[in-house]
Amino acid sequence: MRAAVGDRIIVQATRPGAARRDGEVVGLHHEDGSPPYDVRWSDNGRVTEYFPGPDTRVHHFHHDHDRPAA
Repeated sequence: MRAAVGDRIIVQATRPGAARRDGEVVGLHHEDGSPPYDVRWSDNGRVTEYFPGPDTRVHHFHHDHDRPAA
């Protein structure tokens, strides 16, 4: 799993009654984008160091400079 600053982390609920959680990657610990990540969680605004598990997916944010020129 790789992420970049600005990507969205989505943690799926794995048990009944648990809520899905999401947040924005605001910091990396490794230049190659490997975990852990500093994530600002949308439910409370707190930033925590996060080690993703199998219930986690990354929604990559694409910057305009990442797109090929027309």
